[in-house]
Amino acid sequence: MAIRGAESRVPGIDAPGDTMLRYLPGLPLPDLLERFFTLCLAPAPLDGGLGAQAGALIIMWFLMAVATMLPSAAPMIRTYCEIADTARIKGEAVVHPLILVAGYLSVWLAASAVFAALTLIVHAFASSVQMLDPVVGATGAVALLAAGLYQFSGLKEACLTKCKSPFSILFSNWSARPGRIFRLGMAQGVWCLGCCWALMLVMFAVGVMNVFWLALIGLFTLVEKQSAGRLPTRLAGAILLVWATALLVVSA
Repeated sequence: MAIRGAESRVPGIDAPGDTMLRYLPGLPLPDLLERFFTLCLAPAPLDGGLGAQAGALIIMWFLMAVATMLPSAAPMIRTYCEIADTARIKGEAVVHPLILVAGYLSVWLAASAVFAALTLIVHAFASSVQMLDPVVGATGAVALLAAGLYQFSGLKEACLTKCKSPFSILFSNWSARPGRIFRLGMAQGVWCLGCCWALMLVMFAVGVMNVFWLALIGLFTLVEKQSAGRLPTRLAGAILLVWATALLVVSA
């Protein structure tokens, strides 16, 4: 999808990495995937209607959430597995960790619907631009500004604290019932969403499905959740605020 977007990008609004992507070989894909890409890339609803395009965008945002947020959840999943191993040694029943992961991802699936709706709203006012293109001007600056300011908020700090110390939450809410473990995964997903939702807004400014920024955000969230202090969080916030200011000045 990133290659398709780079090849058909409107001149003058290239996303980072587009030059490299254009030189990568095209991959033969099944018709279903080609249809999916077309729905995501189109600047306006096609013959399938708004519902089909909205569904494709939800899947697209969910794939981005999996790529960027699931790696940072690895310590939480590993902690659950360690507790489960201890319980199994004692002869206690345990729930497979995939149930926990399913609960975690269900939260990001719901969030993906919101991001898909925002995508449709933003591009309704820029119908000449493809869905995956960077949002330029004031709109992109607002996305960066919101992401930057949120890095300094108390809610961000509270959610990040919960993400950094999953052991106490997992241990105190331990259960052998799949339903409770699924809800436990949802609770962890809510904390993660509260911690990282603003970073996903950056994708509007750099171009949705930009694989380079997906990798960078995924790496940053992993580092941020493993760091003892708040330096990475505040540094990222400062960079985003400077970037937003520069974009506003340039687009003024």
